Amino acid sequence: MVKFSILIAHYNNYNYFIECYKSILNQTYQNFEIILVDDCSTDNSYQKIVELTKDNANVKVFRNEENRGVGYTKRKCVEMASGEICGFVDPDDALVENALQISIENHTQDNIVTYSQFYLCDHQLKPIKIFQHSRAVKNGKKDFFNVFLEANHFFTFKKEAYDKTVGINIELSSAVDQDLYLKLYEVGRFNFINIPLYYYRLHDKGVSQESSKKGKLNQNWQRVILDTAKRRNIKSLFGKSINEIDNLPEFILKNQNTLFKRILRKFN
Repeated sequence: MVKFSILIAHYNNYNYFIECYKSILNQTYQNFEIILVDDCSTDNSYQKIVELTKDNANVKVFRNEENRGVGYTKRKCVEMASGEICGFVDPDDALVENALQISIENHTQDNIVTYSQFYLCDHQLKPIKIFQHSRAVKNGKKDFFNVFLEANHFFTFKKEAYDKTVGINIELSSAVDQDLYLKLYEVGRFNFINIPLYYYRLHDKGVSQESSKKGKLNQNWQRVILDTAKRRNIKSLFGKSINEIDNLPEFILKNQNTLFKRILRKFN
């Protein structure tokens, strides 16, 4: 039976984590471990999590000696994992009860990644709607940068495939998942699961919601795309040198969106 490693990078999030933890315990597929790495929380979260999970042998809790950031913490999660298949769950989010089961069933010899649709939820984790951009991506495209966020939660990957990459960039403070997705895309095939398996909580303190962090998010996203282009030996996009583009995510989004609309018009 395949072992699944659920990876959680945690920082000051105990109250939300309780709901996350319950959703994991209620999974229909039970051959899993939880690898939680606490990034030196300052609100007593670490001690509370240790107490909450102390009787569960499937939970392994680690702590950074100092605050190292999400890139370092997520990389450490993967390094500590012993399962054949891994998947990150943010401590303020949750899984649909059959998320592991369906993900494992969709992992074949031909693919290294599965990803699904997901629910956008309010701060109480009540679903608002399904994220509209999740869809199957074409494998093996040199210019795929996931700017539409087609590949997203619930994202699971084979550990042996991750080991073929250079791993998560520890210097990133955001866009860490996108960095991971693009590196894995270069190693093997992605398989899309066209049902929601993940509850994504929208709240004021989330990285994608907090305005004070959006500038840094854009900088990191720019860096991720530059690094990706370098690995793939891409020197220009849409007739313009990579090094001359100040905002790569916005530039690619604008140009690919225009191209997508042209293709749609051709078939309408």
